[in-house]
Amino acid sequence: MYIDNITNAQRAEVLTQALPYIQKYYGKIVVIKYGGNAMINEDLKQQVMEDIILLHLIGVKVVLVHGGGPEITDMLKKIGKESVFVDGLRVTDSETAEVVQMVLAGKINKSLVNLLQIKGGKAMGISGMDSHLIEAEPKDERLGFVGKITKVNVEPIFDLLEHDYIPVVSTVGCDNEGNVYNINADTAAAFIAGAMKAYRLISMTDIAGILRDKDDPTSLIPCIDTKEAKHLFEDGTISGGMIPKVECCLEAISKGVKKVIIMDGRVPHSLLIETLTAEGAGTMVTEEKDDEH
Repeated sequence: MYIDNITNAQRAEVLTQALPYIQKYYGKIVVIKYGGNAMINEDLKQQVMEDIILLHLIGVKVVLVHGGGPEITDMLKKIGKESVFVDGLRVTDSETAEVVQMVLAGKINKSLVNLLQIKGGKAMGISGMDSHLIEAEPKDERLGFVGKITKVNVEPIFDLLEHDYIPVVSTVGCDNEGNVYNINADTAAAFIAGAMKAYRLISMTDIAGILRDKDDPTSLIPCIDTKEAKHLFEDGTISGGMIPKVECCLEAISKGVKKVIIMDGRVPHSLLIETLTAEGAGTMVTEEKDDEH
């Protein structure tokens, strides 16, 4: 049913049905990890930004944490540098680290801020290097300047929320020697959400969520607790690229986030489906399973 084809009374009914969810999320901090195809597809990007602004306007304290792997790969190609990956992580020498900083903290971050503002939002872009928001050390000597987070300073994000901005955080880190680190966006979002004791962490990915059968999109698991997640690691249900994503969910929960959602960012308005409807979207990971959406 398209919104243009419904009556004003039906429109009003849709809005009133969202009321309990608006009340639940009002004044709460929600960290959104944004990347993948939802960032590449221009129409989807427009819709995600509109959803974020709507959530902001109804009183949700949205923090947008973004990656940008495909755009980093494209820029490296342009300068004639091949991307090399080890265990799914980009090998980052000093030249690649400069490109990561330029693309994430520059082009992508500022374009997202600009898009939010064009659509009527109030946004401010910051990177993990600002006020040492993300401090890091080398994760593995084989990976070069790929960072393992050692500390996060979320005060700048709280300051922006206090002044009614939507903080847009690019995931580059630093150390006390001035080195720049490439930080996995899922990991950064988990640490930031944990440090802020966020009400929700929502990870927008390129799959529907956790599937019992990775080749069957109808086998979506709508909700699991941390105990079940560990069993799914052991039996191989959670495998491949889903392993680090679920590990980040567990990391966030261990740091105080009550619920983490992994969902398909390619679905139009998936953010609103998750936050403002009974249906929800994707897989919710909780410390202990309950009935609350």
